[in-house]
Amino acid sequence: MSSKNELPYISVMRIAYLIAIVFSIILGLASRKYSDLLPLFVAENAGDILWAMMVYFGFRFLLVRNSFLTSMWFSFLFSFGIELSQLYQGDWMNQIRHTMLGGLILGKGFLWVDLIRYSVGIMIGIVLDRVVRFLWSVK
Repeated sequence: MSSKNELPYISVMRIAYLIAIVFSIILGLASRKYSDLLPLFVAENAGDILWAMMVYFGFRFLLVRNSFLTSMWFSFLFSFGIELSQLYQGDWMNQIRHTMLGGLILGKGFLWVDLIRYSVGIMIGIVLDRVVRFLWSVK
């Protein structure tokens, strides 16, 4: 059971994580749409890094009362699971992947480098989470 004092904090944290999710999505979509305007390294990596950050913030939103380590492990399991699922190329799954939303969520083909990108994105999300929480607690 949660205390009455904890509820406003939980609500504020959920709003903060929701904002982080939306911001990650906007930046991720922009990195794909305007990739020709970005340096090649950024254009090739930003989308997957931002996707993994969004996954981390999504788990923080859902598991706000749990430790960041719980969200981190769920984020790794989810992200790596999605990437490994790309090894399966069944017709029905590829039809889903060829839709815009399916392609954004499930990806299209397995790449080892995506596991590194996801790891970087999750770690950046954790660092941002910890820094913001620290700065907030210093007030």
